[in-house]
Amino acid sequence: MRLHSKLLLTAALGALLAGQAQAHGLWTEQRRGNIEVIYGHGAEDDAFKAEKVSGAWAYDAAGKMIPVTIQRLDDHARLQPLTPPASLAVALDNGAWSQTADKQWINKGRDQVKDAVASIHTWKYSLAIYREGAKLPTMERLRLVIVPQVDPLAVGPGKPLPVQVLMDGKPAAGIELFGDYRSDPHTVSATTDAQGKAKVLVRNAGLNVIAAQATVKSDKDPEAEEHGFFTSLTFVGEAHHE
Repeated sequence: MRLHSKLLLTAALGALLAGQAQAHGLWTEQRRGNIEVIYGHGAEDDAFKAEKVSGAWAYDAAGKMIPVTIQRLDDHARLQPLTPPASLAVALDNGAWSQTADKQWINKGRDQVKDAVASIHTWKYSLAIYREGAKLPTMERLRLVIVPQVDPLAVGPGKPLPVQVLMDGKPAAGIELFGDYRSDPHTVSATTDAQGKAKVLVRNAGLNVIAAQATVKSDKDPEAEEHGFFTSLTFVGEAHHE
């Protein structure tokens, strides 16, 4: 597999990534006391097939796993850990998508779409950190992951957060990071160095959604010529005080 040097909305990939196949991201938000899985782009919060959520993993402050149930609702999914987690990860398999000659995207592999002009299989991941001082386990279940190098809850708005981006457990160079994906999904905040490291400014006192995306060639996949990965890191920038 070959990693593209430009990984989100470049001129070469613009037409491909503009489709439903790759344009949307994934993160979680706490709403009405529930942890909701959000599938969207910036301010958009779209309905999606809940069965596409392929896994969820919750952890306590020591990094020990907590059982978590995926509640699959009609238009989205809700995560229900057995006890309040210190951190939580979720994965969504968006399946294979193929583009027809008339620029329509179909949620099927190229082996099922006659004369497909482009095809991609996408996966989307998110890591949320809820508790200050939380110990993070190895995130091998997330093929693309943004790992904070310090406790993000202790940094504070307006200050830089050092992170490392890993692809299949290895440092990923040249990855563009979007420091406020939820509010400003097109502005690149930083690009990772040879060690996959960068510093991203903490933008918000409330929820921060830092995002990255990668596309790799897939020579042996009969369904798709490319594999696309989206990942986000979420945390609250400043503790709420009554």
